Amino acid sequence: MTEIFGREGDDAPASPRSPGTRPRSPLNGPRLAGRVSVRQLARAVLLGIVAVLALAFQPPDASAREGRQLAAAGAQISAQAPHPRTAVRAAHPPLPREAAAPERTGAQGEDQFPVLLGSAAGVLLLVAGGAALVGWRLRRQTGGVRPAEMRRKYDHHDAVLHAVREGVLILGSDGRLLLANDEARRLLELPADAERCPVADLGLEPQLSALLASGRAATDEVLLAGDRLLAVNVRPTAPSGRPAGTVVTLRDTRELRALAGRAGVAQERLKLIYDAGLRIGTTLDVGRTAEELAEVAVPRFADVVTVELLEPVLRGDEPTVGASAELQRMAVKGVPEETAIYRVGEVVRYVPGTPMATGLASGRPVLVGDLPASDAWRQQDPDGTQRVLDSGIRSLITTPLQARGVVLGLANYWRSGASGTFEEEDLAFAEELTARAAVAVDNARRYTREHTTAVTLQRSLLPQTLPEQSALAVAHRYLPAHAGVGGDWFDVIPLPGARVALVVGDVVGHGLHAAATMGRLRTAVHNFSALDLPPDELLNHLDELVAHIDTDEARAAGLGTGADPGTGTGTGTGTGTGGRGVLDGAGTWAGGREGDPAGVPGHLGRTGITGATCLYAIYDPVTGRATLATAGHPAPAVIGPAGSVSFPEVPVSPPLGLGGSVPVETAELTLSEGSRLVLYTDGLVENRDRDIATGLELLRTALAAGADRTPEETCTAVLDAMLPAHPSDDIALMVARTQLLDPTRVAEWEVSSDPAAVAPVRAACLRMLESWGLAAIDFTTELILSELITNAIRYGAQPIRVRLLYDRALICEVSDGTSASPHLRRAATTDEGGRGLFLVAQFAHRWGTRYTPGGKVIWTEQSLDGDRPEPGPDATEDVLDQWDDVPAL
Repeated sequence: MTEIFGREGDDAPASPRSPGTRPRSPLNGPRLAGRVSVRQLARAVLLGIVAVLALAFQPPDASAREGRQLAAAGAQISAQAPHPRTAVRAAHPPLPREAAAPERTGAQGEDQFPVLLGSAAGVLLLVAGGAALVGWRLRRQTGGVRPAEMRRKYDHHDAVLHAVREGVLILGSDGRLLLANDEARRLLELPADAERCPVADLGLEPQLSALLASGRAATDEVLLAGDRLLAVNVRPTAPSGRPAGTVVTLRDTRELRALAGRAGVAQERLKLIYDAGLRIGTTLDVGRTAEELAEVAVPRFADVVTVELLEPVLRGDEPTVGASAELQRMAVKGVPEETAIYRVGEVVRYVPGTPMATGLASGRPVLVGDLPASDAWRQQDPDGTQRVLDSGIRSLITTPLQARGVVLGLANYWRSGASGTFEEEDLAFAEELTARAAVAVDNARRYTREHTTAVTLQRSLLPQTLPEQSALAVAHRYLPAHAGVGGDWFDVIPLPGARVALVVGDVVGHGLHAAATMGRLRTAVHNFSALDLPPDELLNHLDELVAHIDTDEARAAGLGTGADPGTGTGTGTGTGTGGRGVLDGAGTWAGGREGDPAGVPGHLGRTGITGATCLYAIYDPVTGRATLATAGHPAPAVIGPAGSVSFPEVPVSPPLGLGGSVPVETAELTLSEGSRLVLYTDGLVENRDRDIATGLELLRTALAAGADRTPEETCTAVLDAMLPAHPSDDIALMVARTQLLDPTRVAEWEVSSDPAAVAPVRAACLRMLESWGLAAIDFTTELILSELITNAIRYGAQPIRVRLLYDRALICEVSDGTSASPHLRRAATTDEGGRGLFLVAQFAHRWGTRYTPGGKVIWTEQSLDGDRPEPGPDATEDVLDQWDDVPAL
């Protein structure tokens, strides 16, 4: 070690780090070893060259003695070199002492020229050998490292040694201090001239001095040094071929504890950020996400946390921050809710100038280190803020919940005096923690917006109110899935003859497309029901409609890619579904993403509805029979008046769009009055955790529990028993209790084909109206019956029947054995007929035709109070005025 580090002379410049001393360069050792040899060799070579030149260029008359004297002088100087002396003597043996020689001529001088050249060559060889020897010794000393590299390493090590926050001492084998860096001088309070002094003379504590002087290895021994406790590490060193020594490192334990504390805090906060990523945003509910933020931060970062969100965020809308922005408190954690200034659910308006208003307006966190001294914070609620101070809260960080450049609300972190106040360094962590929660809140907000849009669309497509009718007492429930709305729907459709149609359906998939498709199918069912088709025919028509819709969408998708829907090939240009994009000349979807099939974005692919299911049932309160058919839908459940539960066998038909040539079959059920018909979708009885068989048994148990329940109570009991915690599919449930029309309110007559039979039937009908107390409408009823019965006799076939039903309206039905349907038309002025149905349409609220297996039925409905419908463009009087006289009926 003494060859590497040594004390400089008094003329050495002082180091700025250690006044008066500096470590010697590693190059000093080799330079000391070869410095004398290099200088003497250089002098000898110079004098030798001078002597050779003097002999070579002396004039002929010069004294030979002078040449010999110069050569002898050169040899003598060269002989003083310690290392190459032997070589010089071998090259230049000493000349014998002689008396004064006679003068030589110029020719004799020329004879000695070869000797001079040989001497010069010997000198050069000597110099080369000496240089090689010095270079070998230098490389041996430095381990083969070149001087420039040694200098670079020295400068680097010197800079590192004096920059580290760890004391370093280097002791020689004799116990003297060879080197002390700046940190060691500070920790041990060493004097400026401490280097080269024995360890015992440094004035250290006895235990520390004894450890350093012993040279034994030590690891993290804590020893006293003045008013410091130092962690001391000692390692002996014994470089190969060099004197042994000792390296000592020192650290202040107080500083280590402070560093460990900061490292612990940083590690805990990193773990808190990691936990926040796992625990915040587990649901897509903005309220629950705000609660998760508060639960994560208390008590690991703050003693109390409150979270407020702008009110538009709760609805899924884009919030705007203004001076009068209203926030709703969503979470309070760390104190009882009743002790907070604002409780969960209350609306908060922050006064301008308060830390919360400032943070909300600037979008930056605000630190209030001393709440008792903050007048701005007290402006919000002097009494409430005093209660907060009385509870021990002393500091606050209010941080905006900001994601994607939009401020969503505020997160307020509070600390009591016992936990220490917030510092400036806590702002960055609070902002990071809040930013992670803000992204989750924004995701929940966006989901809320989309979910609300889909639910609003679906609910607008579902029945808003059930129509009035006397055949069934109906209760219903619709519950959307947590993952998004689906395509489940239900409907109650009044039909002619006091009958009612019940519909339940399910569209495959979730989202806006499923909801829109459900609306299309529901509209189609209404239109087909207006034709008064039986259930099997209606579902056949609906199946064809679904197949056409799927074909059209497949064709539209094919046009969007320039391909033939049948082959999937083709080129050219075209528009996508609904004009959502165009193809360029190369057949690539403009704006499409790489990897999309055929250049078309995956989200613009086919959106067919094949696989939708539907159950359609018609209940007749006159006969108590229900006719139903299903296309891939679960069969209904029937609860008898005594409470027995059964699942009737209904012929199974394929789902809509898959029926093809398979006909839909119907089933007829005779239901006693007070029976309950339960229609539902598969989301009620089937989910990921149970199969449909298990679900049906659970449904049977739930329905059998109460025999005297109303339809509303039945719906509630079924959902309570079967609804999963997180439904994966939407659920539609409808319970209908049957009612029978009083037989005394039903009248029916057979009519012969003789026109003379019209008058007796008409008279019997008028008597029945009088018995029912409907004399106010006997004239219009007489007119309607006369026209319909006459048409049936004239244009129809047997059997001809007339039926009156007294329900919410007076229903007149005339049936015959033909399927020819009359058509309403406008008669010309000169026409003698064609005005009968026009009169019927004017006096009846509704009229129509339905077909039966044995013919047709023409029916009308009249208001019981005698009110006539609003007149059309041509009033009835105008029609009657066209006749000079009205023929007798």
